[in-house]
Amino acid sequence: MDTPDEAPRWATKIAVLLREDLAPWQALNVTAFLVSGVTATGPELVGEPYVDADGTGYLPMLRQPVLVLAGPAALLRTARTRALERSLTPAVFTAELFSTPGDVQNRAAVRAVAGPDLDLVGLAVHGPRHAVDKVMKGARMHP
Repeated sequence: MDTPDEAPRWATKIAVLLREDLAPWQALNVTAFLVSGVTATGPELVGEPYVDADGTGYLPMLRQPVLVLAGPAALLRTARTRALERSLTPAVFTAELFSTPGDVQNRAAVRAVAGPDLDLVGLAVHGPRHAVDKVMKGARMHP
């Protein structure tokens, strides 16, 4: 259990890998979507709501940091394969999703393409630290 005087030691890691050629607005948008997928499937990752000194409540957030990394398109394809080989289910964002109007169309766009052929612009995973490190091997911190 975390105490105020002690830094937490996370047994798991959340990492987002973005294709290095994204525009800043795209990188932010993709990161938000991918982290929502991790959060939706890991409710235990979410902490308690925040409250300020005035008693105003705020939404809870993830309890652990999210690493945001960058790399070339080939690395995203490799990371997808590595995640699946380690039984980690990734969240994916493909280039087609920038032009779809909503959730149903997003899922249809991904379903229309075989996994190895997805035009990935972002991928996120949550899992044991060492497994996530192996999935993201070769990526660098996002600038």
